[in-house]
Amino acid sequence: MPRLRRAAAARGSAPLKLERIQLRHVKLPLLHPFETSFGRTTEKEFLLVSVSADGVTGHGECVADTDPFYLPETIGTVRHILRDFLTSLAFAADFHHPREVSAALARVRGHEMAKAGLEMAVWDLCARRENQPLYQLLGGRGGEIASGVSVGLQKDAGALVDTVAREVAAGYRRIKIKIKPGKDRTLVEAVRARFPTVPLMADANSAYTLADAPLFQALDASDLMMVEQPLAWDDMVDHVALQRQIRTAICLDESIRSPEDARKALDLGACRIINVKAGRVGGLGPSLALHDLCLARGVPVWCGGMLESGIGRLANVHLQTLPGFTLPGDTSASARYFSEDLIDPPVTVSPQGTITVPEGPGIGHDIVWPRVERATVAREEWRR
Repeated sequence: MPRLRRAAAARGSAPLKLERIQLRHVKLPLLHPFETSFGRTTEKEFLLVSVSADGVTGHGECVADTDPFYLPETIGTVRHILRDFLTSLAFAADFHHPREVSAALARVRGHEMAKAGLEMAVWDLCARRENQPLYQLLGGRGGEIASGVSVGLQKDAGALVDTVAREVAAGYRRIKIKIKPGKDRTLVEAVRARFPTVPLMADANSAYTLADAPLFQALDASDLMMVEQPLAWDDMVDHVALQRQIRTAICLDESIRSPEDARKALDLGACRIINVKAGRVGGLGPSLALHDLCLARGVPVWCGGMLESGIGRLANVHLQTLPGFTLPGDTSASARYFSEDLIDPPVTVSPQGTITVPEGPGIGHDIVWPRVERATVAREEWRR
C-alpha cells in the first residue's frame, strides 16, 4: 500500500517534461582486476545519463560494458539507441510518475540497458524534485540493507580462501564466488571446508552446458544457497532440466531481461531464485514489477551488481529496501573497487555487514563533479 499511495501522490503533481538529456562516457580504474568466466576487467567503463526538468537534474548509470560478453548490448550500442531513438521518445512524453517511462520507451524492442540508464535517471530526478529519498518513491523503507560480496576468480584455491577470509572478517553476510570449467568443484569445496556455515553461492556466468549436470550434482554436497546462471545466457529449457536433477536452487541472471522472462522461468520451473539487476531488466519500474511478481509467488530475489560506481550502487541500495529482497545482494563497499568513488560519502559496509540507506533526496549522496569530469572521456547532449 505505501507504494500505491506514493504513486498516487506523484500523479497529482504537475507532469514532468524532460528538457535536456546528457550522456557522459566515464572510465574508472579498479583497485584490483575482477575476473569471471567471460573475461578480466581492470577498469570500469560506463555511461552516466543525466536528465533535467524544472531546474532539477537526475542521474542514472548504464551497466552496459564495452564488449558484448555478458549480454549483447555495449556502450556503443547504447549511445546509438539513445541518440537515434530513445531521446526523442522521452522528450515527446509527459510523465506523472517514473513508472510510466518504460511504456514511453516500449516502441524500441529490447535494449534494456539503454532504456534503464535513461529510466533510472528519471526516477532520481523525480525523487529530487519531490525532495525525498529514492526508496520512498519506490515504496521501500529506510534503515539498513544486508550486504553480500562477489569474489572474482583467483589464481588458485588457496588465494580464493584467503580472499574470502578477508571478506568474512569485514562482515559481509553472504559470499559469492565465480566459477568456470576447470575452476569449480575444487574452489567451492575449499571455501566450504574453511567456512562450513557461511552463506555461499557460486556464479557460473553461463559457462556450462546440460552435459555438466554431474558437476552440479556433486556441488549439492557443499550446501550452496544457489548456483547462479549455470547454463546459456538465453536459455530456460535446459535450466528446467538441470533444476530437476539437483537439490541446489538455480538462480537466473542473464536469462531474465524482463518481468515476463521471470514469469515464464517460474512457470517452467527453470529456477527458484531470481537475481534482479535494474540495469539488465530495463530500469527500476520493471524491477518493481519483477519484485512484485516474485513476492506474490514467495520466490526470493536479490540485487546483483555490475561493478557500478557509487551512483549506480546507491540506486541498488534503495531498490533493496523493498520487502521481497530477502537475500543479501552484491552491493558492497565503494572501497573494494575504487580508490576514489564519484560520490561523497562513499558506500560503506558496517562490521555487521549492513549498508545504511541514505535519507537525502534522490540517490541520497552528493556526486563529486570534479571527479566525474576527470573520469569523463566523451559526452553528448540533447534538448527538447
